[in-house]
Formats: sequence, structure tokens, C-alpha cells
Amino acid sequence: MSNSIVHILNNDCPHCLKGKVFNEKSIFFNFRFPKMNEYCSHCNYKFEKEPGYFFGAMYVNYGLTVAQGIATYVIAQFFFKETFDLRIIPIIAVVIIAMASINIRLSRLLWIYMFKNYSM
Repeated sequence: MSNSIVHILNNDCPHCLKGKVFNEKSIFFNFRFPKMNEYCSHCNYKFEKEPGYFFGAMYVNYGLTVAQGIATYVIAQFFFKETFDLRIIPIIAVVIIAMASINIRLSRLLWIYMFKNYSM
């Protein structure tokens, strides 16, 4: 499990663990829309199995975004006197927008790793 997390964060191919899923070297600190490789450059593994394969990754992205919003609220509430201050909402929005590019990449990588063949 911990090895899979490291490989997901390193943008490694789920099949050979040597190629890259995205064209970028790092999935972090890149604020453009992600460009995925169609095949692994090392083992020729096809990342998108069928048309619409990554629609399920939207649900993973939604879960990540909700978790980040809740975590931001929990952290931000300690800086305000009232239990729910309306000034927390823009803070949550800024965090969600800033993390959107990372969430897209991370959700697709999680989706690929969820459905890889573990019997090898």
C-alpha cells in the first residue's frame, strides 16, 4: 500500500512503475490542464482503457475536493471567534481553486491504480 502511494505521487505507470502517466515530471505545482500520455513510454501500457474511462475519476476528484474543503474549514475555524464566520467561505474557495489542477491529476492516477491488475 505505501509503495502504491509513492508511485502515485511520483506519476509512475501502474504496470511497469518506470514510465510516466502524465507528460509532466511532477503532478504538483503545474497549473495547466494535464496532458496524459496515451501509452506508457516504457512498457506500452494503455492508460485509457475505453472511451469515458476517466468519468469515474470525477467522483474521486469530488471526494478529494470535499475532503480539502472540510479540512480547510476545520483549520480556518480556529482563527475566528464565531463558530461559523462567513469569511471562511472565500478561504475555502481559494484553497479549492488552488488545488484543482493537482486534484485532476491525483484523481486520474488514483483511478488508474484502483483498476490495475494486481494479480501479476
